[in-house]
Amino acid sequence: MDKEYDVVILGSGASGMMSAITAYENGSSVGLFEKQSLVGGTAGVSGGIIWAPMNSHMKAKGIEDDRNKAIDYFMSLSHGDINLNLLEAFIDNCAEALDFLENKTDAKFSILEGYPDYYLDRPGAIEGGGRALDNNLFDYSILGDWANKIRNNGSPLPMTLGETPLGGGTGIVPDDVMAKRLEKDSRGFGQALVGTLLKGCLDRDIEPQLNTKTKRLIKDGNRITGIEIEVDNKVQIINARRGVIIATGGFEWNKDLVSTFLRGPLNAPASPPGNNGDGLVLAQEAGAALGNMTSAWWSPVLSIPNDEWPEGGQMSSPILIERTLPHSIMVNKDGKRFCNEATNYSALAGAFHFFDPNQYGYPNLPAWIIFDSNFKDKYPFATIMPGTDAPEWMISSETLDELAEKLDLNTNNFIDTVGNFNKYVDSGNDKDFSRGQSEYDSFYGDRSQEGVFSTLGKLNKPPYYAVEINIGALGTNGGASTDASGRVLSASGEIIEGLYTVGNAMAGSTGSVYAGAGGTLGPALTYGFLAGKHAAGNNFLNSKGK
Repeated sequence: MDKEYDVVILGSGASGMMSAITAYENGSSVGLFEKQSLVGGTAGVSGGIIWAPMNSHMKAKGIEDDRNKAIDYFMSLSHGDINLNLLEAFIDNCAEALDFLENKTDAKFSILEGYPDYYLDRPGAIEGGGRALDNNLFDYSILGDWANKIRNNGSPLPMTLGETPLGGGTGIVPDDVMAKRLEKDSRGFGQALVGTLLKGCLDRDIEPQLNTKTKRLIKDGNRITGIEIEVDNKVQIINARRGVIIATGGFEWNKDLVSTFLRGPLNAPASPPGNNGDGLVLAQEAGAALGNMTSAWWSPVLSIPNDEWPEGGQMSSPILIERTLPHSIMVNKDGKRFCNEATNYSALAGAFHFFDPNQYGYPNLPAWIIFDSNFKDKYPFATIMPGTDAPEWMISSETLDELAEKLDLNTNNFIDTVGNFNKYVDSGNDKDFSRGQSEYDSFYGDRSQEGVFSTLGKLNKPPYYAVEINIGALGTNGGASTDASGRVLSASGEIIEGLYTVGNAMAGSTGSVYAGAGGTLGPALTYGFLAGKHAAGNNFLNSKGK
């Protein structure tokens, strides 16, 4: 039997659930459909940080920010790939979207103290932090059976990101406090965000319908009027009186789409399987124009052998701290450093994607993080704690020559590279790549050390270690072109009535620019908010002078 809702949403990640709550609060009935057996999508395995200029928490702390600063910051990084109308809609509405979320759900945010914007040399950047928001802890015990139906990476932490070294904290929580958190199954990071969003949906009787694949959009003239789904091998029509919102994520797990569109290799997605571009295909079949298709939210990643997602597929994790801490460098296949290892993860894609026409290949793929026993004795590497034995995937050797041989590197280059780097540490000046000069460079470093030495340290204590690093992505950010409310545009530039895309399924409102921590979730939540309002019939859009 066919069903009918005012608004139908495909995908139960952050942008999809935000759209659902917003549409409901604006008077619409909502159907939320998820093709997988888990909700939360990429947000569930993310740090959960939300980048939002002019947010209310900044204002409460007296941190100065304004519209022009935020726009200038993005446009200085644009290289012509930002649609100004979409960018302005994000900047003008993100604070309201987050206020809405905090007022209408259990979501609570706080400033991630000291976390700077990523490009501090650009106009409009804020050094001391304020635009990056952390999630307060959320108790999963109140979700009942749904607590086990949320995507995670196998280790949900009972800590906020700001309490951990990733957020500049110590990673230490008093035993009695930790015991209470564990009893309540309190979680931080993206788990807190998607937990509060899911509870917001369930509180409104919007129950995600899992394992439901959308086969096609139903179109009447130039208007999308519903979807055709498949459940237990049975086809069903779901009518949408006001609109269908595609929130199915990117296409980074679809090898054909990746090779067709992306500007460089994507060897290891850091998102969970399921982001295979099915929403993109649905939009294309409806006549959608595409935008931003060469771009992704890039990051260097570690892929530990035999670490797989429950449904299959290699699990890969962004590498942040390990390449920033003292006593470590990254080298390429020639045994040479090729970048400032401590720079922000998204910008590093340019270094990994460098194409050498003489070699006719990518000399920096794969790369290796090299570190010594000063590092190994003091710092964790992924899940390997100091003082524990090195796993098989962590290659070790008593000498640099022997390590170069094991890795098939140019030995002379490698020895010279380490020697030069050690001299730079002595002088406190990385003459090759200026590592440690930016405030951002030190954020993931060892803050017990002064200045540049939070990230600079000699490699001189054997044994030496190496771990292979590849280029991955948190997700792609190209998709159907939209207007400033998330309405999908046709190839001729006309609105396809009743069709919206949000999150990584849309052509990103910030182009290829990842402005700071949470650069994905800020626009995703904002456009989920805008599309949900518009689809529900509330067409008001904040903009300058209104």
